[in-house]
Amino acid sequence: MPDSPQNGHSPPVPVERQNDGQLNAHPISQVERRRWPRSSDTGLDANPPLPPALEPLRFSTRDLALSDQFAAWQAYLAPLIDVRLPDGVSAEAGFPADHTAWNLGSMLVVQQSVPAHSYARSAAKLRSNSIDHWHIVLLRTGRSWTEFDGKVSEGGPGKVELRSLGHPFRGRATDTQSLSFYMPRELFLDTAVVNDIKNNMVFSDTYINLLIDYLGSIETKLTSMTAPDLPRVVQTTRDMLVTCLSSPTGNTDPEKPQSNLALMERVRRFVQRNLSSQNLTPDTICRELGISRTRLYQLFESSGGVLHYIQKRRLFSAHVALSDSVNRQQILEIATAVGFTSAAHFSRAFSKEFGYTPREARNIAAPPFLARAVSPVHMKDSSNPFGNWLNSLGH
Repeated sequence: MPDSPQNGHSPPVPVERQNDGQLNAHPISQVERRRWPRSSDTGLDANPPLPPALEPLRFSTRDLALSDQFAAWQAYLAPLIDVRLPDGVSAEAGFPADHTAWNLGSMLVVQQSVPAHSYARSAAKLRSNSIDHWHIVLLRTGRSWTEFDGKVSEGGPGKVELRSLGHPFRGRATDTQSLSFYMPRELFLDTAVVNDIKNNMVFSDTYINLLIDYLGSIETKLTSMTAPDLPRVVQTTRDMLVTCLSSPTGNTDPEKPQSNLALMERVRRFVQRNLSSQNLTPDTICRELGISRTRLYQLFESSGGVLHYIQKRRLFSAHVALSDSVNRQQILEIATAVGFTSAAHFSRAFSKEFGYTPREARNIAAPPFLARAVSPVHMKDSSNPFGNWLNSLGH
């Protein structure tokens, strides 16, 4: 008869359930061999989880004196739009606003909460900062009214607004909470729909609800996205938008022709494909695209002229190369590759555009997908990193 433990109780006998539901007792020695594998036996080949890739860029006026809040908000959004208070509202009353941006490399996501205000992206603003990204807006709360080319579109919850930053517009909004996406035109250059995009569009149908749900899901995952996630998220967002723009329901004003916008897109694509060519001139563009010089100049009048636009694109392309840590080309080689014939001219134009020299741009290059909330100390406009992000978006 087996010995009993000193306390007089029998040790617990492990049990195992049979297929028929009954329980079988097993000696302890047998059960020991059937326990879960030791930690050293599993997980040896598992890859460790990747860290989050995004760091938000946060700006808020709430910690400032009431009388300083609106001026601070104006200055922060100055690279993008001019902001004004509604009639009869004093800046002394305060302007509690919040702005959080996330940089996915080829797309910016912005969460914003702001009191009632009016806004404008004027022709003068385009000349001073000729970014021409697409801006997609989802209002969570509040209303907005935006005027472009004599037509006013109304935004609100359940709608998606689409407008170009390459054209002047103006509008006003009530107290709003919004989710915005900034995407460079280059993401859409290989699609046929790009020539049919109508500026200042508003979408609101059953299909758009799927897009809203998708864009909202991006917002919930921003803090956990890893570096490999970012290009896939950008590509999927772009594909979703292309599908929406291709939908017949997306045409909110079928009787209004948009020939100017479609023609401008053709010019933009031609310029981008031929940046390195010394023959990229207004005459060449007119000849290749079959348009008159007058028409071409009219198209780019608000952007400071077609030559101004070409130089901007060349400078941004040069910045891309200089910011690429694996690019070993000399600065002069990069300048020549994007169409500059004079090193001195390139250096002056680059410094004027970005506020720092080409050599400094190479020294302060950052990883392409790791968004940082602090801009490089070398930048003259380091007080406005959001403006830096807008200028370098997609590059």
